[in-house]
Amino acid sequence: MPKPITVAVAGATGKQGGALARLLLDRGHEVRALTRKPKSKAALDLQDLGAEVHEAHLDDGGAVRRAAKGADAFFLVATPFEQGVTAEVRQGLAAARAAKEAGVRHLVYSSVAGADRGTGIPHFDSKQEVEACVQKLGIPYTIVAPVFFMENLLGPMFLKGLRAGTLEMPLPESRPLQVIAVADIAGFARIVLERPSEFQGKRIEIASDSLTGPGMAMALAASGRPIGYAEGSLERVRAFSEDFARMWEWFDQVGYRVDVSGLVRAYPEVGWHDFRRWVHGQDWSILDAAGPEQPTA
Repeated sequence: MPKPITVAVAGATGKQGGALARLLLDRGHEVRALTRKPKSKAALDLQDLGAEVHEAHLDDGGAVRRAAKGADAFFLVATPFEQGVTAEVRQGLAAARAAKEAGVRHLVYSSVAGADRGTGIPHFDSKQEVEACVQKLGIPYTIVAPVFFMENLLGPMFLKGLRAGTLEMPLPESRPLQVIAVADIAGFARIVLERPSEFQGKRIEIASDSLTGPGMAMALAASGRPIGYAEGSLERVRAFSEDFARMWEWFDQVGYRVDVSGLVRAYPEVGWHDFRRWVHGQDWSILDAAGPEQPTA
């Protein structure tokens, strides 16, 4: 096991931050869990595992500085799915600056693959703006940029269709989509945090698998239900969100370009989940009845 380090983890009660916090604790590291909801079940569960829970909004530079002061590293992730991309940028910039002021020795920012290519997708461009700030701050940094989350399939965009036996995406049947499991983001991030000198100053895009919509549907049959694939309407997505519509257009016309096989060979210790393995690890009782949906990752 590596020498224990102290890591301040933003969004510690969310998907990425939560997965990373639990992994770091399991490996004997000290975790300062930043959350807006310190009394939530997720926060209390982390506290029971040994995390030091801090109430901190990313907008609140003072709270972030106090939580991160003297930490070896700070894992930063912000989301546009609650208050929009303007808030995501504001929070990301404020937290990054607070981490520097707190004397953090390594800032790891979770962005998105493709954000550095001028996609025109609002929730990609917002992360590029934060990336640019991080790169100019003068703090040792690493940018980890994952692709589309497998866990998104458990969210509101897809769950209703899956319950009806259809995986619907606004992508042609022949167009592959690179995807990643949240556990693999955490697994890669912990390597970055444990081996900072190897990754500082780098931007690394990560993915676990690449497959078409029909390929995903076939793998989802492991849920015990027949799942078919249907190419959905991009205009229906646009009626819901112009941001998401631009994302799906980009997936079809440009797409991610992670060297998945090379990444898996280079970092086998992540324990990568191809899509079939991820499917086998899920509790698909979520498809049995109209229960609570998981938020988009």
